[in-house]
Amino acid sequence: MSNLVYKMNPMPAKIPQDKLDRLAKLETATIGHFYHYGFADPGISPVLRGKTIASTVCTLATPGLDSTLLHHCLSEVGPGYFLAVDRLGDTKYACWGGGVTRMASMMKLDGGCVDGPHTDTLEIEEQDFPMWSRGASPVTTRLYNTGGGFNVPVSVGGAAVLPGYAVLADDCGVLFIAPEDLDEVLAIGEDKTAKGRIAEAKVSDGSHLGLLSGASNMVTSSNA
Repeated sequence: MSNLVYKMNPMPAKIPQDKLDRLAKLETATIGHFYHYGFADPGISPVLRGKTIASTVCTLATPGLDSTLLHHCLSEVGPGYFLAVDRLGDTKYACWGGGVTRMASMMKLDGGCVDGPHTDTLEIEEQDFPMWSRGASPVTTRLYNTGGGFNVPVSVGGAAVLPGYAVLADDCGVLFIAPEDLDEVLAIGEDKTAKGRIAEAKVSDGSHLGLLSGASNMVTSSNA
């Protein structure tokens, strides 16, 4: 089989678990205050609320009507990985449903994200599987053997993603972080989280947000 049909690469090295544990304590929305790369389009949202996943990314690119490679590659994944699926522009056909979720759960995959629709929402809920997509569709893929790529560079919601990136996925969306950026993202994110908690406590105690943030001073100064 030509490598132009199925591009198959090995699983990437995992991000150190201590870094993923720190990442899981942050929020995508906190990192969004200072980091500009790797955020998937807001149209990609959680199927299940209340899930936060920090993991190492493995990737898949599979075309339109075809989910052949997805079925095959589920045997290659496992704990400590999050599968990011590039649908190569298709937004109609659902490649991920109840059967795929059952296999992903059996392989103990941390979670998954599809730049396109899912199907079988209730089955995903029943299996309590962390999943992000562009919504539900009743129109599903088939096994057409047309090809695809496993652990290749992909685009997910406009974000460029390489195998081995870190991912943080929560109720606000999905963020992919290049390994060379991760240490700095963690340090700044932890600092902002700590400062945010202090500010939240002050507001709860009666302080006004505009005074704390400096916004009120900007408004009053411009009107002076």
